[in-house]
Amino acid sequence: MASNDPTTPAEGGPGVEPAATARHVVVVPPDVSMVSLLGPRDELLRVLERAFTRTDVHVRGNEITVTGSAGEVALVERLVDQMLAVLAAGQPLSADAVERSVAMLRAQAAGTGSERPADVLTLNILSSRGRTIRPKTVNQKHYVDAIDDHTVVFGIGPAGTGKTYLAMAKAVQALQAKQVNRIVLTRPAVEAGERLGFLPGTLTDKIDPYLRPLYDALHDMLDPDSIPRLMAAGTIEVAPLAYMRGRTLNDAFIILDEAQNTSPEQMKMFLTRLGFNSKIVVTGDVTQVDLPSGTESGLRVVQDILEGIEDVHFSRLTSTDVVRHRLVSEIVDAYGRWEDARPGRAPQQRGRR
Repeated sequence: MASNDPTTPAEGGPGVEPAATARHVVVVPPDVSMVSLLGPRDELLRVLERAFTRTDVHVRGNEITVTGSAGEVALVERLVDQMLAVLAAGQPLSADAVERSVAMLRAQAAGTGSERPADVLTLNILSSRGRTIRPKTVNQKHYVDAIDDHTVVFGIGPAGTGKTYLAMAKAVQALQAKQVNRIVLTRPAVEAGERLGFLPGTLTDKIDPYLRPLYDALHDMLDPDSIPRLMAAGTIEVAPLAYMRGRTLNDAFIILDEAQNTSPEQMKMFLTRLGFNSKIVVTGDVTQVDLPSGTESGLRVVQDILEGIEDVHFSRLTSTDVVRHRLVSEIVDAYGRWEDARPGRAPQQRGRR
């Protein structure tokens, strides 16, 4: 990719443009399809234009001319560089990927970020059934990297930030690479405003709805026909947290989901199940505790107890890491503001979202 001197004034138009105005001509390599770069009907170009409203972007052939302030023009050039790097890695671009790339580059410019968008968006964790699972935000990449680098990792953040899904992808990856012999997935069976006793069926039937999200994620990552066989062989186990008591789990990738609904005693019980050559990932959202009033969340307490211990890592995700519909992020923030404004609300309870 080539560009002219960033301090060159834009040509054309009446008079001379202000000195602060810069003009770049980005030449896209001939082997890159402009449709893949800018999207069908210029969808991705529209995203770029919305992100840089004070910058003029003009496309002609395989040349992209950018005019505006020097700082904004430099950001647009870096964005196109990163978009080309993603395409060169064989990954398609989407509007969401471009928007997240803009946010990462602005964070870099502000000195609050260091990750290149292409490094985040091309980190493949697992490929299965025609789709690839990868992080979509900087914090998600840091979370995935922490799982590689630590024995015990806590993924704490609001709904939709990929805490459980990415952890399960890493578990399946570890199993396929023979780094572990089995996967153990567990959740506390806490009554979220419902009564187990009023549900029909056996105890297993009553508990199964609490574990259903874990089964759903497994079906996304493995051949559905292989899952019953793997579960029958004990290679994959999905069970309520109560079933973990008294066990030592060796050569296993262990995930505790919805950990905000554990008591401090249950959290201690679970963490001490750790055996040799095993890895634990604990996920949860401390703003969605379903425990009875007066019962403290084990996930809140454990942050004070284990913070700073070697080989234990806390990854904290925020609403900016939500990868569901954009409204989910806004809903999370709106509830956060509402909770903070409630009379008598302890700020510490929300300080570690």
